[in-house]
Amino acid sequence: MDSELKTKIMHAVDAGFERQLEFLKALTAEPSTRGNEQSAQALMEDALRARGYDVDRWLIDVNDIAHLPGFSPVHGNHEDAVNVVGSHLSRTQKGNSLILNGHIDVVPVGPLDMWHTAPFKPVIDGKWMRGRGAGDMKAGLTANLFALDALRELKFQPAANVYVQSVVEEECTGNGALACLQRGYKADAALIPEPFDEVLTSAQVGVLWFQVHLRGVPMHVAYAEKGGNAIDAAMPIIAALHAMEERWNEPDRRHPEYAAHTHALNLNVGKIAGGDWTSSVPAWCTLDIRMGLFPGQDLATAKAEIEATLREAARSQAFLRSNPPEVVYHGFQAEGYALSDDRSPRAKAAIGALASAHHAVLGTSLESRPSTATTDARFFGLYAETPALVYGPTAEAIHGFNERVDLESLRRVTQTTALFVAEWCGLEQS
Repeated sequence: MDSELKTKIMHAVDAGFERQLEFLKALTAEPSTRGNEQSAQALMEDALRARGYDVDRWLIDVNDIAHLPGFSPVHGNHEDAVNVVGSHLSRTQKGNSLILNGHIDVVPVGPLDMWHTAPFKPVIDGKWMRGRGAGDMKAGLTANLFALDALRELKFQPAANVYVQSVVEEECTGNGALACLQRGYKADAALIPEPFDEVLTSAQVGVLWFQVHLRGVPMHVAYAEKGGNAIDAAMPIIAALHAMEERWNEPDRRHPEYAAHTHALNLNVGKIAGGDWTSSVPAWCTLDIRMGLFPGQDLATAKAEIEATLREAARSQAFLRSNPPEVVYHGFQAEGYALSDDRSPRAKAAIGALASAHHAVLGTSLESRPSTATTDARFFGLYAETPALVYGPTAEAIHGFNERVDLESLRRVTQTTALFVAEWCGLEQS
C-alpha cells in the first residue's frame, strides 16, 4: 500500500471522528452492566444495519456452548445475554479474513458520590471522555466500526470477509466470544482493541473465580465464646490464599513472558458477605475471590492447589477443623494466552501488518508487553488457531471511578485499525 493511500485513509478517519465521538457518547450512555446490555446492543445492531452489513443478533444458549473448551459456568437467568455480529462478505476474497471483536458489557459503577460526574452521562473534558465503559471498551468498539467507515468513504472495502463482533460477558466469563466461535465465526486473525496504551499484548494471564463458603455457630453475642464466628474464620483463610499467591509468583513458576515481572498474578478478595445481625455471632460468610494464572498453567491443577491450601488452613484452626470451608467455582475459568507462543506464519504476518500500520500513524516501532489482565483473545488463540492481537487506546481508571479514554489515542487507534484492515485484508472497490 503506497504512502498516498495511507494518508488518505488517515484523513478519512479524521473526517469521521466527530461522528465517532457522538456515537461513543451514545454508546457509553447505555448502562450495559451484565444482564442490561440489550439497549447498547440495539445501538450496535442499528449502526451495523445502517452500513449494510449482514447482521446476526441472537440470545446465547448455554446448552450450545457448555461442552466447549473455554466455557465458564454461569449463574442466574441467562435469557438476556445478546450477541451482535455484523458481517462484511467480500466479492473477491483476495485477502486474509478478520474478526474485529469488542465487548459491550461494563462493570458496576460503585458509589455514585465517588464519581466527579454521573457514570452514564459521558462528558468530554479536554482530550478525555469520561464515563463507565468509555475506555473499557466502547471506545474500541467504535474504532472497529469507524475504521471500516473510513475505507468506505474512499470507496473501498476489505477484500476478505470481516466480522464485527459486539459480545457480552467478557467481564465475567468470556462466553459471548465463545458463542461466536460456536456459531461459526472464524477468520485468519482477530483484533481486539482493549484499552492497553497502543501497545500489542504479547501475553495475558488466566483467571479463576471462586467462592469460599464458611459456616459458623450462631449465638447471642453475650455468649460469643460458645459460638463460632464465620467472619473471623475467614481471616486465616485469606492469609493462606495470599501465601499461595506468593508461591505462584515465584520465578520458577513464571511463564517466560513474565520472567521479569515479580508479581504478575494477583489474588483479589473482591467481595465479602456474612452474618445476619450485629449482636449475633455470624453463622455464615462467603468470600468471592479472583486469582490469576500464567499461560500454560493447568486449570485443574490450580483448583487442586487452591483446595489443598484451604484444607491446610482449616487444619491449623480448631473451629475450621470441625467446620471446613466449601469451594464453589463460578464465572471465569479462563486459561492464560500468549500470542508470543504462536510461531505460525499467519501470526507473524498479522503482527507485521499491525506493526506497519502503527508505524505509519505514530512513526514509532510497535511495542509489545504482557498483561496482568485477561481478555477474550484466549478463545481465538487457544481454541480456534487464530492469532489474536490485542491493541487499543489509552484509558485510565477502568473498573474504577471516573473512568476515561484519551480521545487522541482513540483517533490514532482508529487510523491504525483502518490501515491494518487495508494491509491484512486487502482492498476492493465498494
